[in-house]
Amino acid sequence: MIRAVKYLILLSWFFGSAFASMLEPEYFSEQIANGELPPLTERIPETPLIMDESLGNKTPGVYGGKLNMLMAKDKDIRRMVVYGYSRVVGYDENLKLITDIAESFENRGNKEFIFKLRKGHRWSDGHPFTSEDFKFYWQDIATNKDLNPFGPPKTLLVDGELPEVEFPDALTVIYRWSKPNPYFLPELAAPRPLFIYQPKHYLKKYHPNYTDPDQLQQQAQESGKRNWAGYYLKKARQYKLTNPKLPSLQPWINTTKQPAERYIFKRNPYFHRVDVNGRQMPYIDEVIVSIVSSSLIPAKAGAGESDLQGHYLRLDNYTFLKEGEKRSNYDVRLWRTINGSHKALYPNLNSSDDVWRELARDTRFRRALSLGINRYEINQVVYFGLTNESNNTVLPDSSFHKPELQQHWATYDPDQANRLLDEVGLDKRNKKGIRLRSDGKPLEIIIHTAGESTEETDILELLHDSWLKLGIKIYSKPSQREVFRERVFSGDAMMSIWSGLENGLPTADMSPHELAPTSQNQYQWPKWGQYSETKGERGEAPDLAEAKKLFELNQQWSRTSSMSEQKQIWQQMLEMYCEQVYSIGIINSVPQPVVVNRNLRNVPEQAVYAWSPTAYFGVYHPDIFWFEQ
Repeated sequence: MIRAVKYLILLSWFFGSAFASMLEPEYFSEQIANGELPPLTERIPETPLIMDESLGNKTPGVYGGKLNMLMAKDKDIRRMVVYGYSRVVGYDENLKLITDIAESFENRGNKEFIFKLRKGHRWSDGHPFTSEDFKFYWQDIATNKDLNPFGPPKTLLVDGELPEVEFPDALTVIYRWSKPNPYFLPELAAPRPLFIYQPKHYLKKYHPNYTDPDQLQQQAQESGKRNWAGYYLKKARQYKLTNPKLPSLQPWINTTKQPAERYIFKRNPYFHRVDVNGRQMPYIDEVIVSIVSSSLIPAKAGAGESDLQGHYLRLDNYTFLKEGEKRSNYDVRLWRTINGSHKALYPNLNSSDDVWRELARDTRFRRALSLGINRYEINQVVYFGLTNESNNTVLPDSSFHKPELQQHWATYDPDQANRLLDEVGLDKRNKKGIRLRSDGKPLEIIIHTAGESTEETDILELLHDSWLKLGIKIYSKPSQREVFRERVFSGDAMMSIWSGLENGLPTADMSPHELAPTSQNQYQWPKWGQYSETKGERGEAPDLAEAKKLFELNQQWSRTSSMSEQKQIWQQMLEMYCEQVYSIGIINSVPQPVVVNRNLRNVPEQAVYAWSPTAYFGVYHPDIFWFEQ
């Protein structure tokens, strides 16, 4: 296939204009005629990435068209980096890591990673993309104390050890550690990727190693920044897309300054992908992003104002959107979500309430709470019976899935739940039938929510009735997300409701850190997670044997390069996590409505809609989507 495309390109090179014009996007015809852009053969790498059937390009398309999308805030335009999904290495639809920006990569036991770049690859402004851009990032950005006072991103550290980074030639980059670093490649492929390169030719003028420091300081102050570092970071945001002048490797380039109500993303003339016919990706010329209130997006999508929309649509919009199909030129597709649980309950094991904390740390109590949930009722009433009633665990499509784990302590069994609650010591009740805690207070649980979804309210109303039969009274307390998180982190929250495991379709080479206390954002043990994140400087050390064991297993996973051992660790952690019921899953596999213009081709009929690892539309490559008319 590579030889075939090379042959097509050589034909256009030697035999010239007629053939070459067939491959050229008409969008650039005027710029090429004026000499502002070179011909296609000089704009793509010598060995471009060929988008064939293995990468989802089932139907070679044609150039042209403008894709309209709706987003709710200016900062949402960063999703164009998620959707564009141009990565050093990335996932394919089967969640296998493959080359993308890199022509090839070699992984030597997760200790040494060798990347070969594509000869002739260029930034969106036409400047060569080489190992100099990786060298600039490593030597002048990642290890610069002003830009990164706490050192490089933690993914680049293994037990505090910095990598050895080499740049043998213009097309080779090597990262090397003495111990395995299994996080490195997945971070490069992430929805918000680890950018280990920056456009040196553009950004060096904002860096004191290449520009007069006094002059740079003056420019920083004139721009409203205190120092050169703040000024540099403002110019260098590859993910946030706030600087339209910043060269990019994404398929579409932002051309609009913030703030705005309408952002125009234009095709990258130097993008490194082509189809099997030699046409340069993306097929679509422009992506137009309109900023509207999130509450209006379902209505506007239903009026046909978006050609491709998933965000801000929920399952309860489905009926309305289906009715809109008759009036507007779109179809509604139901993609799968992959959270281990769409919504899960998190008893706070680090609560500041001593009596509650003791209860929450008792495995029998957590199991009783889970057994007291009528998941069937929630599924039927809130989700039209379209979801799986399940623990917070991996999905049936995962290689780690076991039916018994999905239902472990997750069936509706109020009799067993009552027996467990009695065993815990909650065998006394007040006149209203509410169980009494050891301090004599009624067992009333305040469940904190971020107040962002009516789904949570609906679930908690049904949960209220189920748990009341167990002698437990619940109240919901919504608050803004920042306040919600602070209450959880500080221990003020007894319990919270949030989404479950982010990735319900893991592979062995993906980190199992979600199953262990590794992050403050894990609402069942925020202080233990903070302790891990800060290397013991803040938070609290885990003091439950099973939680300690999960942390140790996660560490073992990070130190091995054996795939079979990684699989064993994953399975062991999943079984322990479900057995201990550290989070209480309710349902998963909630369908996600996706609105698709009827003329838009190559959009999958069925797919996964998730932040990680699929980057929403990212792994399906919107650059291969095309308009038939």
